[in-house]
Amino acid sequence: MSSENQISEQSVNQAVSDALALIASAVDLDSLRAVRSAAIGESSAIAKLNAALATTANDQKAAAGKLVGQARAQLNQAFSSAEEQFYAVAAAAKLAAEAVDMSAVINTIPVGGRHPLSLLQDEISDVFVGMGWQIAEGPELESEWFNFDALNFDADHPARAMQDTFFVEPASAHLVLRTHTSPVQIRSMLERELPIYVLCPGRVFRTDELDATHTPVFHQVEGLAIDKGLTMADLKGTLEHFAKIMFGEEAKIRLRPSFFPFTEPSAELDVWHPGAKGGARWVEWGGCGMVNPNVLLACGIDPEVHSGFAFGMGIERTLMFRNDVKDMRDMVEGDVRFTQHFGMVL
Repeated sequence: MSSENQISEQSVNQAVSDALALIASAVDLDSLRAVRSAAIGESSAIAKLNAALATTANDQKAAAGKLVGQARAQLNQAFSSAEEQFYAVAAAAKLAAEAVDMSAVINTIPVGGRHPLSLLQDEISDVFVGMGWQIAEGPELESEWFNFDALNFDADHPARAMQDTFFVEPASAHLVLRTHTSPVQIRSMLERELPIYVLCPGRVFRTDELDATHTPVFHQVEGLAIDKGLTMADLKGTLEHFAKIMFGEEAKIRLRPSFFPFTEPSAELDVWHPGAKGGARWVEWGGCGMVNPNVLLACGIDPEVHSGFAFGMGIERTLMFRNDVKDMRDMVEGDVRFTQHFGMVL
């Protein structure tokens, strides 16, 4: 046995000291793994001393084995501790590199949302569906008969004039862009079984200039009820319920006598808006009345048996005084800052 491989306390201590120095020289996991073989591997000094146990005299083998075994355990523990420390440092560095600053401002493309007009239209529809009514729709390009004649408009009624109505060429086709959603009421009376309770929301067209209070394309919602024994009291109760849902429990309505070709008697509908900016006040909301018997007859309904009521209001106008919108142009210009004011509901 060579002297360098002889097992003694001095040789073992020297092997341990040299191995510990190699382990301490490592600065990361890679360098620690690089010195593993020389520190505790098969080519290490402590491994050679362990191999020398085979040729050690029997009376010295127990003491030498204990000495080498304790040294190997010490070095393995030192290597494992260093490895754990480097793993922890590497993991911390990885976490730091992947950290996200939750307070940082990020660059994102704003998510789009539904327009407040369509949201309000759906909200109104939900009110009447909840009362058992149905939603009715019709074409925006409409026959002049549905848009005017069946609704008891005289041939010389001002609403038929070119300054109010978009007529579609050729004139002989008698087609118009509907000026209200009332033609849907006529179609409902012609197509549905009695009794009828329908709400008719939709887009309508008139030859108005775009300004703070007018737009050539806007939205209406109209209601029609045809049944036996309906009266103005039923109309008033329906509209009071509708107003309270739209404007709060303190809201109330009043009906002022008026004239419309398709209702008799007719009334202007005002609502007491308790949440109005600048204080509660009366606001003109729409028109209403009992369906004119001539309209019922035009749809094949006997006015001696059935009666009905109808009402209508603009959705833009409702949004304006419900949410204090000052300029109708804000609703049509597509500026996302306007819709964000109402919340971007998808």
